[in-house]
Amino acid sequence: MSHKRKQLTARNFPSAKEETEALAPQPNYDQPGSAYRLAFDDSEFLLREELRPVRMQLELLKPELVQQELGITATIVMFGSARIPSQEKAQALVEQARKGADAEALKRAEMQLTMSHYYEEARRFASIVTRVSSERDNPIYVVTGGGPGIMEAGNRGAYEVGGKSIGLNIVLPHEQHPNPYITPELCFRFHYFALRKMHFLMRSVALVCFPGGFGTLDELFETMTLIQTGKCRPRPILMFGREFWTRLINFEVLIETGMISPGDEKLFHFVDTAEQAWALLESEYDMNPGANNAE
Repeated sequence: MSHKRKQLTARNFPSAKEETEALAPQPNYDQPGSAYRLAFDDSEFLLREELRPVRMQLELLKPELVQQELGITATIVMFGSARIPSQEKAQALVEQARKGADAEALKRAEMQLTMSHYYEEARRFASIVTRVSSERDNPIYVVTGGGPGIMEAGNRGAYEVGGKSIGLNIVLPHEQHPNPYITPELCFRFHYFALRKMHFLMRSVALVCFPGGFGTLDELFETMTLIQTGKCRPRPILMFGREFWTRLINFEVLIETGMISPGDEKLFHFVDTAEQAWALLESEYDMNPGANNAE
């Protein structure tokens, strides 16, 4: 009878998971305040102030490893306000406001209805990206911040054509819940804004920016700065809504006063429709089905 070992390359040591699951209870030490727990299985230890560098590394690694395992290499990031509702919801808000006697409430509701146009364009754009790129050898995935408003529209557009999309949600004091259209295995939650923004850019082949507030402006200008300074490779930045953006930011003043160089305004493009945005991306990249990559 042979006693030869069958597994020449068997694991030499138990995995951390196996060891954690095999631990026998220790009544004298499995108590609050005990230092006996394995370090990687001790949440109280991992949450210590001194462990911040480790937690930052974990936040970098978790989304990175999951996306590697799922073969995700190219994304289009969609930024925009969490406060822009769908047209259906905005119309309902207007009708509700009209029943009241608050003129200011009605004015706000009517503005939301006007801005809801961007929700529908974001939804259509995400659908186009997902539908067309699904025929590629290397699909392009829509990425959003994972919350409501424009973020919801991006994930919804991908969902409605049967595609997957990514949501990079973040813990906020007022608790931002992930929208229901994100692919569950691609819904990530962040504590650190910096690492979340890094993940927005790591796989992106383009960034599409819809109207938004401080958060959207932060994401937009950080991306522009990284490209302007050569810290990351150039990629298309599409700004939806020429009228909105030119009223908000006077790029001509920046050029006239020497705050940016002539030509820096070419770092981005204004677009007003989903089709216009997709056409611009097709002019920048080989988007033909069957292409090996989106680079």
